[in-house]
Amino acid sequence: MENNAVNQYSESTIDLKTALSLRKKSVIATGIGNTLEWFDWTIYAVLAPYIAAAMFNPQDKTSALLATLGVFAVGFLFRPLGGLVFGIYADRLGRKGVLLATMLMMSAASLLIAITPSYAEIGGWASLILLIARLLQGFAHGGESTASYAYLTEIAPAKKRGLWSSTMFFCVGIGSMIATLTGVFLTSSMDKVDLDAWGWRIPFLFGALLSVAVLFFRRNMMESDQYEEQHSKKLQLDVQEKQSPSWSKQKIVKRAVGIFFYQAGTTLPYYLWTAYAAVFAITMRNMDAKAAFLASLGAQLINIIMVPVTGYISDKIGRRPVTIFCFIMTIILTPLLLPMINSNPWSLFITQSIMLGISACIGGTQPAIIAERVPTRYRARIMGTSMPLAVALFGGTAPYLNSWFFSNDMSWAMYVYIGVVCTISTIVVWNWKETKGIHLSEID
Repeated sequence: MENNAVNQYSESTIDLKTALSLRKKSVIATGIGNTLEWFDWTIYAVLAPYIAAAMFNPQDKTSALLATLGVFAVGFLFRPLGGLVFGIYADRLGRKGVLLATMLMMSAASLLIAITPSYAEIGGWASLILLIARLLQGFAHGGESTASYAYLTEIAPAKKRGLWSSTMFFCVGIGSMIATLTGVFLTSSMDKVDLDAWGWRIPFLFGALLSVAVLFFRRNMMESDQYEEQHSKKLQLDVQEKQSPSWSKQKIVKRAVGIFFYQAGTTLPYYLWTAYAAVFAITMRNMDAKAAFLASLGAQLINIIMVPVTGYISDKIGRRPVTIFCFIMTIILTPLLLPMINSNPWSLFITQSIMLGISACIGGTQPAIIAERVPTRYRARIMGTSMPLAVALFGGTAPYLNSWFFSNDMSWAMYVYIGVVCTISTIVVWNWKETKGIHLSEID
């Protein structure tokens, strides 16, 4: 009997180790895909001045840049649609399939950007094709983010959910940093004529090809056990909801609205200080492009290092205090630091490092704090609508609005805008209950 007990214990230990190993491999596979996807997404903003020269009328450089940033913003409008469509699919059929489909779509969109002829060759058709490619990217991006948020939080241990799910934003930072590093490499290794003509297309072609390799990593991922548990009890849960609804439509809508306003305060400053800071320094402050990209690269590295740190801290002291700290500091520091950026690369590095270090508080807590407020059966759908919609309205428009305000000597309006949005987000989170360490089945 002792031998049988020992054998059973050993088998149980092996099963636990195997399950943990599979979870870790699934996290890595998700992370690699997130990294590549955010590289594809961010490289557009990094190379915006060169895309503007190639795909729009180059006679008016300011107008061409604004048009390029406008396409960047419009791409965000399809994120809520992608989040909604793929969110429904993820809730009904699983998270894994969405993560495979969105990677394939992102690859196709990047390839389309890489091979589209320039404005000089086909005129306005170049601008139209670029717009279509960005809409496709936005649609895929909404689905990818939605499924990743749900998936990572559902396979993570309850007491380490902040740390494990922070890998998403860690990889977002890696992808953005690689995009910036690519900008540094291209501007330092190619002359401007070649870079304007065809060099800017290389990253999009590289991203499209590399995504095929990522598909092989993702095909062996496990499905979320939290989803499978909920899905196996779907009929029973449907009956219970009809007899005694625990989540009324009013409650679901209220929760979705709260998440929308929370996301607004996280995405507006994030896109301002990541996707646009270097472009702002180059176009508005006449900073050398190579130096600006290097400065931004260093700042993004600080963000990447701090994301898992803040995720770990949130597992110890809670999600709310870490999040509220980020909002308050953003309100105070943005109007102080953004005007400090001048033609000196150090000004960009210092200001961007401070703000991206603070922004890491969101990267370390966001997937966990959202997942812990929504039951499994609605999680992907609510994440797929509230969050992408806020990103589209506030994050996607941030570069354009900031560029427009500064070009018209109305920088104060941008600071007021950020202050109002982040204040609303602070109030929303202040009224949330602390949820660190909660088991997701308790929400269900």
